[in-house]
Amino acid sequence: MARLLEGLRLTLRYWMQTEVHVYAFSVAANVLLSFFPFLIVSLTLARFIFHEQAVIGAMNLALRDYFPDALQQFLLRNLPRAGPMPAISILLLLFTANGVFEPLEVALNRIWGIHTNRSFVKNQIVSLGLIFICGGLALASLMLTALNQQSFTAAAALPKWLGAAIGHGITVFSILLFKLAAIPFSVLILFLIYRFLPNGRPPLQRVIPAAIGTGLLLELLKYVTALAWPAFQQKLSREYGVFQYSASLIFLSFFASMIVLAGAEWAARGHRMDAKALEESYAHE
Repeated sequence: MARLLEGLRLTLRYWMQTEVHVYAFSVAANVLLSFFPFLIVSLTLARFIFHEQAVIGAMNLALRDYFPDALQQFLLRNLPRAGPMPAISILLLLFTANGVFEPLEVALNRIWGIHTNRSFVKNQIVSLGLIFICGGLALASLMLTALNQQSFTAAAALPKWLGAAIGHGITVFSILLFKLAAIPFSVLILFLIYRFLPNGRPPLQRVIPAAIGTGLLLELLKYVTALAWPAFQQKLSREYGVFQYSASLIFLSFFASMIVLAGAEWAARGHRMDAKALEESYAHE
């Protein structure tokens, strides 16, 4: 218990550093710029495989799981409808979407004591690779949900009483499937970021537990947000007016970024403690 409290104290001390807030707000600002382009690319690619209504239903489920009601309704209302998108547009949107990894790399390098950042070109190459892999994982989750939503569309052609029963079962199964897939997908994405985004190779024995713990904390953040957000949303509506949804996305991204950075700092701190213990053991021999 004392060790846990000491770890929490050190994490809180880390969170109190001004540069950590700078990194987190920088990541949040890039999320604001890149999030909607990422949604557009995901929807466009998913529509090549699934029916329009199934894709919209899957996106609705995903946004409802990650964001408060008012924000997810705003995003859904403004999603682009069916229509072809040139390949060059998709590539440009992906290039925009990878901007979040630039400040995150600097923050992770600082945490791990790596003094040299990648050049802008190298960062963009690594970031583009991560956005393809992480985006592919997110798209796979979306497609699994869309597959169930497509089954719901097929159930609508059945007799009303049977279609309603099957449709309700499919909806419940879709939610359960998405919930079960969300944490493993999040953990895998966090592992890729923690392991490959820094300009070095953090040790696996520290990266894997950090990815798992951070993934669980981000899942917990969803429920805390769902409870606390209605009152906070009123404040944002009064003070930010038409910018309330942008402010909402920035605040949510900031809180998530602080958790992601804390997970990396916990892993790096543990690695330094392991190295120190190893040095002391050698000194006593």
